[in-house]
Amino acid sequence: MKPFFHVMETPPPASSDPTNLAAPASPSNVNRGLLQVHVISIQNNFPIQNAVVTISESGGDGRILERLNTNSSGQTEEVSLAAPPESISLDAAAATSERPYAEYDLQIEAPGFQPLTINGTEILSGSTALQSAALTPIGAGAPPEETINIPDHTLYGTFPPKIAEPEIKPVAESGEIVLSRVVVPETVIVHDGVPGDRSAPNYYVPYRDYIKNVASSEIYSTWPESTILANVLAIMSFTMNRVYTEFYRNQGYDFTITSSTAFDHKWIYGRNIFQSISLIVDEVFDNYLSRPEVRQPILTQYCDGKRVQCPNWMTQWGSCDLGEQGYSAIQILRYFYGDSIYINTAEQISGIPASWPGSELSIGSSGPKVQQMQEQLDAIATVYTAIPRVSPDGIFGPATQQAVAAFQSIFGLPQTGVVDFRTWYRISHIYVSVTRIAELNG
Repeated sequence: MKPFFHVMETPPPASSDPTNLAAPASPSNVNRGLLQVHVISIQNNFPIQNAVVTISESGGDGRILERLNTNSSGQTEEVSLAAPPESISLDAAAATSERPYAEYDLQIEAPGFQPLTINGTEILSGSTALQSAALTPIGAGAPPEETINIPDHTLYGTFPPKIAEPEIKPVAESGEIVLSRVVVPETVIVHDGVPGDRSAPNYYVPYRDYIKNVASSEIYSTWPESTILANVLAIMSFTMNRVYTEFYRNQGYDFTITSSTAFDHKWIYGRNIFQSISLIVDEVFDNYLSRPEVRQPILTQYCDGKRVQCPNWMTQWGSCDLGEQGYSAIQILRYFYGDSIYINTAEQISGIPASWPGSELSIGSSGPKVQQMQEQLDAIATVYTAIPRVSPDGIFGPATQQAVAAFQSIFGLPQTGVVDFRTWYRISHIYVSVTRIAELNG
């Protein structure tokens, strides 16, 4: 089992976030954030090279601020964009009266694909925003041009508050919940509306991508690391409860969860995520919150604590304050949910070719797990050609280290050349993404 509590017991202050740009900077770097765009084909998840991304300010005069081209990995360079001061996103009073992030509009074009417009990509000062853009091939039945409009962040805009539910769902007459054990799902089916809206679309979303989207929609990436971790754990436990109890399927619906804040969490189709949030989700995605003698993940509900009050639930702004005071993630969670809450690990992760070996793989490692990782990495390298090809010989040598570091660079992980927990599962995730859909479309 991977170590966990080292992540939360002594959290570094927010300024130690490796993606934080605000610590000592030149005047040109003050009140700015980074944006990187990743362009893929919606048909097979392959990267699109030489796509053109133009960036303009939302609500501005339409002047193009940046024009970028994607590389062989379908990615633009990171570009620095102006944003409001980071201090606004750390102050509840300021952040409800003044928008703490800037919004930008993106136009993405590539030969052979329908153009895509994304309005409202969010940029926070001191953070790296990651915007994915999935283009549809011409002739694949898509409209001539697709537009994605990203609404306000939930802490700034007006959204309905959560309708209270019991945190533990009733046990069925058989004495068993629907599932016999807690399993991390490969995907969740998100109903993009309230439960009874039959016209709202359903989206199949990889579990980790769903959590990253929700967290980026509901908290700010500028918050202390321990605060982000506490909120991510609450979001995951709530989601795992919906999965474990098959809450909506038991009511006759064909989805896992909704995008309505009144019923579940805010998930936004096509929105950008933030690198600091992504890294934390990758580190802890197999965890959830438990209480003694309760098998199911706890339905950890919360509110903002500013516009809406919710006794016995976590408040998002309150968790930010506690993080700034030096509270660890588990201390924040217990402050709001009580001392009996604890962190548990799922018994199984669905949809992966091979499970985490239990220890890091690095120079000198050998055996079947190394070979499995090499096989997956080499398959990815046929699509992401900036990654050197590796020979799946089961021996972790310098060539494998170089390929791992190249993978980590492309997918926003620390470039250590070591396969840790999050690198192992990110390799698995990308491998499944680029091979399974390719097989289905082959």
